[in-house]
Amino acid sequence: MLDRHSKYLYHYGMEIRVLRYFLTVAQEGSITAAANYLHLTQPTLSRQLQDLEKELGQKLLIRTNHNVSLTPEGIILRKRAEQILDMVEKTENEFSSLKNEIAGEIFIGSGETSTLTSVMDVIKEIRDEYPKIIFHLYSGILEDVTERIDNGLLDFGIIMQPSDLSKYNVINLPDKDIWGIVMRKDDKLAKKDFLTFEDIENLPLILSKKVFRKPVTDNEFFKWFHEKKDKLNIAATHTLFYNAALMVECGIGYMFTLNNLANTSKYSNLCFRPIKPLMETDWRIIWKKYQVFSPAAKLFLDKLQQKF
Repeated sequence: MLDRHSKYLYHYGMEIRVLRYFLTVAQEGSITAAANYLHLTQPTLSRQLQDLEKELGQKLLIRTNHNVSLTPEGIILRKRAEQILDMVEKTENEFSSLKNEIAGEIFIGSGETSTLTSVMDVIKEIRDEYPKIIFHLYSGILEDVTERIDNGLLDFGIIMQPSDLSKYNVINLPDKDIWGIVMRKDDKLAKKDFLTFEDIENLPLILSKKVFRKPVTDNEFFKWFHEKKDKLNIAATHTLFYNAALMVECGIGYMFTLNNLANTSKYSNLCFRPIKPLMETDWRIIWKKYQVFSPAAKLFLDKLQQKF
């Protein structure tokens, strides 16, 4: 189901072809380069873009002698156009798969967690039996995953509790993650078996962006820190775990994160210590209620339900 912005674009009779033209210009940063890539003449492409701006009643591009950049309205259109074109490609692939044996693409969004291993076992089983099924794994925070599910860009999401599940069907995964601190092995705190709030309240912390999600009352991280959350020494935030681990290795701070994500083997400079009181996180597989699945996605769901 398209959101209201995407429906707005369709209301104006915008052609998919023109959206592709616009995205190519945005990516190339030049009408000349985009025209060459699209095998169009520059005047033809310029005219299509001008017609698009007239149709929407908004200026989308800032033109200079050698390149173009996007206006704020152009940035909005780029995001919506990417969603629409992703949906078109997904729909085309689903209808194509109906003509043949079970094939097609399955789109899954997830946060970073070692509990994905049990889901990967299901994916491996399906791939062994149906090699024409392709899985696309999108990594993102909770809001990114649920937004893409709501817009029809993902078939399934794997999210941590707690979350509002009123719009979704749910399968609970059996494994739990625990929260703790990733630090250097030569740190004096590494001698401890676990860390308390008093151990870390003044440390420079490296946090995932997802811990700042709203509402705060539904946030496990802030529940553990209680009223002292506003006094934390936050050194950095991250969306990619690997980059954050590099910051820890370089001595920039201590990463508050889930277990089993960092390389803490004997060859690594890092170690993980759980926090106390213990804070655990459950994970769920979700999909939209009343979702109509492709044969490939329906097969995946059946396998998940059998396993979990």
